[in-house]
This record gives sequence, structure tokens and C-alpha cells, in this order.
Amino acid sequence: MGAAPLRRAHHPAGILGRRVMSEQRAEKPEAVVLLSGGLDSATVLAIARDRGFVCRTLSLAYGQRHEVELDAAARVSESLGARSHTVVPIDLRAIGGSALTADIDVPKSRDHAEMASSIPVTYVPARNLVFLSLACAHAEVVGSTDVFIGVNAVDYSGYPDCRPEFIESFARTANLATKAGVEGARFTIHTPLAHMPKSEIIRHGTDLGVDYGATLSCYDPDGTGAACGECDSCILRKSGFQDAGIPDPTRYAASAT
Repeated sequence: MGAAPLRRAHHPAGILGRRVMSEQRAEKPEAVVLLSGGLDSATVLAIARDRGFVCRTLSLAYGQRHEVELDAAARVSESLGARSHTVVPIDLRAIGGSALTADIDVPKSRDHAEMASSIPVTYVPARNLVFLSLACAHAEVVGSTDVFIGVNAVDYSGYPDCRPEFIESFARTANLATKAGVEGARFTIHTPLAHMPKSEIIRHGTDLGVDYGATLSCYDPDGTGAACGECDSCILRKSGFQDAGIPDPTRYAASAT
């Protein structure tokens, strides 16, 4: 009589193993997204999600005069399905030196040539250096190596901490200065908007489902949170929607209409 045919055992561990492997393949990588509540950072969050990341948003309460942007950040984070939203208080008013953190007037009604002529007084000293450091700290704690930030080198902002050279240098520093970097987990700083004009950012975000009516870009909103319509950020936002051919959903103060 020939040997009995081998029977495949129905071992529950085999089924469990396949299930675990399937869940591992389905698990998406996490990213920390710096979220101010403005147009650019909202678009970055949508891009990170579209690229397959599970997003944790991070906002900074740094003493900014337009603190109402933090409410916008919470709305955007929830609407775009972030896994968590963290607000870190860090009062840069103690340092000052900016129209956003000190008793300095916000420039109004400037044209693009004026915006491009020098670093504006709305520059907050070392802001993105501080923000990216905190974002990497948050990423290190949650086990992520991907950080997204909405810097843009095309706008007429003149901010030195929005340049690609700074981002590249910071990424090298982060990988030298953190436990994660030393142990081989390399941080990547994503800047998907770096070379996009505002109109392209708006069109792309619209395609990804961003509700720009929930965002706030103004440096000097009124007490109700309505945008002034005259600061550099409002002017760039207005022209962006106009160039994109998309209606501007921004709520402007009565004096700006």
C-alpha cells in the first residue's frame, strides 16, 4: 500500500500570520505636518494625506497677533482627517522683533515689488528653525521620520527660513542631533509647495478637497477673525485665487470690501 497522502494542517497560527502580514501591509506611514491654519499649510496636509501618510498635525501658539489662526488649524486638521492635532505653546513675544509678536504695525497695501525688496517686518526671527525642531521632536516621539512644512520660495515673502538651502541644511542637522537620526532613522523634510506659485497651490488643493473657507492667512484679522484684505498675506492670497480662476471664499472685514 502506498504512503498516505499528506494532509495540510488547518493551523490557526497560519491564518493569524497571514492576517498580521496583511494588516502590516495595510498600515500607512505616519507624518507630522506643521499646520498654521493658513492656505499653504492646509494644502500641505492634503498633499501628505494624498501621498498615503497618516498625518499628525502640529500647531504652535507662539504669541502671534493672529492667534485666531489656531482655531482655523483645528478645523482644517479635523476636516482633513488627521490622526491627532497637537498645539504647543511657545511665547515668542518674549523675544519680539516682528510685527506678528511685538507692537509693530503690520505693513498694508504693498505691491509685489515692495514685498520682494527686503525681508519684511512680519518675519519672525528663526521661526521655522524653531518650528521644524519641535516637529522633529514630535515625530521622534511618535516614531515618524517624515515632516511636512508649507514653505514657499516663489512668493514675495523674502523670508530666509523658506529657502530650499535652509531646509536641506536643517535636515542634515536634525539627523545629527536626534536619537532617531543617530540610530539610523533618517528624517525627511517634505516641502511640496516650495516652487509652486500661489495659483497652482490653490488649484492643487481644490482638487484634493481643501476647504479654503476654513483657513485663515491674514496677519492682522479683526476681532471676529475676518481678514484685513490689505496685509502681504491677504494680497498674495487674493491674487492667487484670481490667477487660479477660483472664487475666493475668504471672509474679509467690512473695511476691506
